[in-house]
Amino acid sequence: MVQQSRPSPQSSGPAGRYAGKRARSGPGDGSKAAAIPPPPVQRVFPPHGARDRRSYAAIDLGTNNCRLLIAKPSADGFIVVDAFSRIVRLGEGLAATGRISDAAIDRAISALSVCADKLRRRHVTLARSVATEACRRASNGAEFIQRVYQETGIALDIISAQEEARLAVLGCHALLEPGDGPALIFDIGGGSTELVLVDSHGTTGAPRIVDWVSAPWGVVSLTESEAFDHGDAADRLAAYERMRARVTEAFSPLARRLPKDAQDIRLLGTSGTVTTLASLHLGLPRYDRQAIDGLIVPCESMRAISNRLSGMGLAERQKLPCIGTERADLVVAGCAILESILDIWPAERLGVADRGIREGILRGLMDRDGRVM
Repeated sequence: MVQQSRPSPQSSGPAGRYAGKRARSGPGDGSKAAAIPPPPVQRVFPPHGARDRRSYAAIDLGTNNCRLLIAKPSADGFIVVDAFSRIVRLGEGLAATGRISDAAIDRAISALSVCADKLRRRHVTLARSVATEACRRASNGAEFIQRVYQETGIALDIISAQEEARLAVLGCHALLEPGDGPALIFDIGGGSTELVLVDSHGTTGAPRIVDWVSAPWGVVSLTESEAFDHGDAADRLAAYERMRARVTEAFSPLARRLPKDAQDIRLLGTSGTVTTLASLHLGLPRYDRQAIDGLIVPCESMRAISNRLSGMGLAERQKLPCIGTERADLVVAGCAILESILDIWPAERLGVADRGIREGILRGLMDRDGRVM
């Protein structure tokens, strides 16, 4: 039986209500890197004697995707026992109306109902479910959270941009290339992009977060800000450059604080953008997580792919393997964001992670429950 407290509008949004398209920055802007309070969780008490068979779950409801991961602890981390992912486009039209639309709510609740069924069938012991930029920004975000709870039993926590960045680092830092130089870890989402400067020198666990910024541009919000798919190639190129200019401006607070002329710099990205472009780099006929997660790609190759995609029309992009109709309209915005990151952090190679917030949640839950080996 699930024991939980009903989420309240006052407590569901630690970051406060979104106020305009302004990048949120970390320690470098003069604010303290405050400790993150323990997150709200949903707990299921297993039958007597079942402690060693506990299952943990993480749900990440983003601006574009709804993702679930269920896992059990193992000697070297955890073993995934079930997963689910569906594109729900929760933030579709949000930039124009300031609200999550009824159609987007229906899509999200449908996906979360599937998640709730999996939680029950897998006898999940402890779960944490988070919502990110779309719910932070929407005027009806708290109302949506209440409806999700009433219809699915899932208690979503609208997390702050700082917590989103921390979870992404916790979930994917193990894929950083070895080295003592500074590293930039980024997560290109649907509604925002988090850049996190980390220092792993002398650490055995998660690297220390030195600085961070959350820019209010993700693949959905940036696509909706700029009509891109013009018939004329020159018009598409001009639109792409305007996208890049918007992102560059949002990254500028962190860019000014990044170390200059640093040696042995490293770069790691987690998002559908980087995994899709990495698939194109390898020429895969279909997406293969085993081939992509942990791959190291030359940054120049990622730039070349981005430039090629930005010159294509929508119909051309839809025909490419690993893009298809679901990602074709959003991938160009992801390319613009990626190229802007490469501009401010000119690493030679990019590490690609098909992991992030969900894995960070699972590690946090297992650590709190004393199950990390």
